[in-house]
Amino acid sequence: MISYRFSDLFFLLLLTVIPYRKKVIRQNLEKSFPEKSDVELKKIHRSFYRHFSRLLIEGIKNITISKKELKQRLIVKNPELMERLYQEQRNVILVSGHFNNWEWLITAQNFLFPHQAMGIGMPLTSKFWDKKLNERRSRFGMKVVHAKNFKEEIVKHQGTPIALLVLGDQSPGDARKSYWMEFLNQLTAVQFGTEQIANEFDFSVVYFEISQKKVGNYEMELQLITDQPKTMDWGTLTAAHTHLLEQSIVKSPPYWLWSHKRWKREIPQDLVELKQEQYEKFTSKYRS
Repeated sequence: MISYRFSDLFFLLLLTVIPYRKKVIRQNLEKSFPEKSDVELKKIHRSFYRHFSRLLIEGIKNITISKKELKQRLIVKNPELMERLYQEQRNVILVSGHFNNWEWLITAQNFLFPHQAMGIGMPLTSKFWDKKLNERRSRFGMKVVHAKNFKEEIVKHQGTPIALLVLGDQSPGDARKSYWMEFLNQLTAVQFGTEQIANEFDFSVVYFEISQKKVGNYEMELQLITDQPKTMDWGTLTAAHTHLLEQSIVKSPPYWLWSHKRWKREIPQDLVELKQEQYEKFTSKYRS
């Protein structure tokens, strides 16, 4: 069982004593929802702190939660989509963002779907804690691979089709290797990795939305973006999964990770030329 009593304490601390990333959260909300009043923004901010405090408790519980309890607390609404893709021997990218409880999905993914679960991770500074965390995340079969060599893991994987989990709302490391688009009323650098992987390895792409049915209970709904990525124009796939995430956030604003410094990349001054260059490189590599 999960006790949320401590989450109330965390919530009060976030509101009063330790206003965690208050300035970042407020700035993100103001730019994302310019049409909302100050009262509305404060309500979302407060609700986010409430949600975040519960996520902390669920994150701690994730270390020891049983398979039985995870199955009860994270339900897939339409698993038949993944079952069909598995029968067709299609590798899949499961893409979304830091919305609701993504950590429980990392732990549960391998028994939720028939595909071999694979996740791309960046190692923590502490090798000890990095090893311990990944051991707990992978205890039900998730295969955590390093971001620098995940392509090698994909190539050498044989047998069961892969379902690669991607959280596509990370702030990209290089503004010039990003796909720039409107997202939450702002010109935003979006990671292009999902589209590259899908085209390089011919993966189907499925967007997932995790919604909270009640405290500690989530439902995951799947939506096929494409099972033929090589027929899509440059940028179309990236725009599609990013717009779907945007729709999820607008529908339920408190449940996205607003404390993340999402808009820290400077917009390239030669953006028009950069986009043309990216288009030509993509077309030459994947469409020639």
